[in-house]
Amino acid sequence: MTRQYFGTDGIRGTVGQAPITPDFALRLGHAVGRVLRRAQPDATVLIGKDTRISGYMLESALESGFNSAGVDVVLLGPVPTPAVAYLTRAQRAALGVVISASHNAYPDNGIKFFSARGTKLSDDWEREVEAMLAEPPQWATAAALGRARRLDDAAGRYIEFCKSSFSNELSLRGLKVVVDAAHGAAYQIAPKVFHELGADVVAIGCAPDGLNINDGVGATHPEALVRAVAEHGADYGVALDGDADRLQVVDAAGRLFNGDELLYVLAIDRLARDAALRGAGAARHPALAGVVGTLMTNLAVEQALRARGFDFVRAKVGDRYVLEELVQRGWILGGEGSGHLLVLDKHTTGDGLISALQVLQACAQQGRTLAEMLAEVPLFPQVLINVRLQAGADWRANTRLAAEQQAVAAELGDSGRLLIRASGTEPLLRVMVEAIDGVQAQRCAERLAAAAAG
Repeated sequence: MTRQYFGTDGIRGTVGQAPITPDFALRLGHAVGRVLRRAQPDATVLIGKDTRISGYMLESALESGFNSAGVDVVLLGPVPTPAVAYLTRAQRAALGVVISASHNAYPDNGIKFFSARGTKLSDDWEREVEAMLAEPPQWATAAALGRARRLDDAAGRYIEFCKSSFSNELSLRGLKVVVDAAHGAAYQIAPKVFHELGADVVAIGCAPDGLNINDGVGATHPEALVRAVAEHGADYGVALDGDADRLQVVDAAGRLFNGDELLYVLAIDRLARDAALRGAGAARHPALAGVVGTLMTNLAVEQALRARGFDFVRAKVGDRYVLEELVQRGWILGGEGSGHLLVLDKHTTGDGLISALQVLQACAQQGRTLAEMLAEVPLFPQVLINVRLQAGADWRANTRLAAEQQAVAAELGDSGRLLIRASGTEPLLRVMVEAIDGVQAQRCAERLAAAAAG
């Protein structure tokens, strides 16, 4: 059965247009509630959201939908996506629900789910929900309706969880850190985490008004962070996106480090710590046998990891697919260049805050800066162009694009690679070209984008 509503990261779209409407959210909550009660009649779900103004509307509709199916609801208010994953486990809830469109602008919103274990749910579960959506509702009687309450200290519990992921033997004292929360879900939480670990914090992107999420700030607009680090003479800058599950880092020199580079830093730090614990010549821990990236991961990072003795596997784009590969192989480190990083011995899902703490901890423990640790990994130039797709267009049927793909692949040979894929969250075709020669990569990407647009 093909999924009608679910994409690579839940259900997402423009508010007021199907399916991001209050009537659909009510139906969705009711359908999910019925699916949950098949296995757990006394199911409770948690609902968290980011700072979009539409979150109030969708939260109320989902709450009604769950209650109408006899499911209790705990409202968390604005908290990061990974906070919902953590609290779902900590509260022993049956399901966690996040209302967020992540890095998208405020006119969009979305709904995604976490299992009782704090992990993304399977495609099969999503198909089961879609099948239930097609059935007539079965409203609970008045006596069987679910109840709703708020968890008033949700943010505080998550702050302590984040702090617990940082070594007790270290602190951030003496460091000035710019924290950019993208006017999103971590606007109250992120500055407190770094402050309570000892950092001198400069907060930007921490004044949401319901309409400014991701607007010129955050992980998708790191130029604001680069400026703030320079202006304040900071040691580091940390940028999150609207729901705080992705990360970008800037150093004191103003250099921006993406998820591919940060993944490499985490890997070599873990390898060094593992070697120190086990002694010279001892075999590495099986969980550090390999690292998972995606089809978009920079080729230079793959080569550098392999040179360090790691296996490297490319998953489909999307942190859920990275997670699937990690779980299947028993590894703990994976991620995407966009800044979704998975550190599975610290959290069950990608977490921008915890990833940032792990990066700063790596610098402290290795006694080296990010630039020093990455000096051996000069990235291949990688050009990404987004081409907006017309409604109903099938880009695979574009003969001009197919011919251009063949021509570009032949031109690049072994000195580069190309990747064309449809976004799972937006009506975009993503065209990527990677090559040793940056000028060549740009030229080839533009040729492909022009063919896709035409």
